[in-house]
Amino acid sequence: VQLQASGGGLVQAGGSLRLSCAASGRTFSSYDMGWFRQAPGKEREFVAAISWSARNTSYADSVKGRFTTSRDNAKNTVYLQMDNLKPEDTAVYYCAAKGPYMSKYVYWGQGTQVTVSS
Repeated sequence: VQLQASGGGLVQAGGSLRLSCAASGRTFSSYDMGWFRQAPGKEREFVAAISWSARNTSYADSVKGRFTTSRDNAKNTVYLQMDNLKPEDTAVYYCAAKGPYMSKYVYWGQGTQVTVSS
């Protein structure tokens, strides 16, 4: 699986962005997908996840109520809608995939930069 994240940019605090992650391969619909981010000088952290069927989602406490992840299996794409952005959301955002029976995310996209100005 190859993943390509896009949609990052510069936005003012309180603004919104939608990230997309396009996946190659015919088995996308069987993969659980995750979003992670890494700010300068910090470790990569979990942001959100969505199950292969989209029935289950989970979020980091820091983004709960502001971010929403969704997917369109017909388009091989997963999304991260980010609302009410804060300067502390500034980071490189990555999408990741894990297949059936995998306990860890093994496929990673290249990352897209999100910068939130105060």
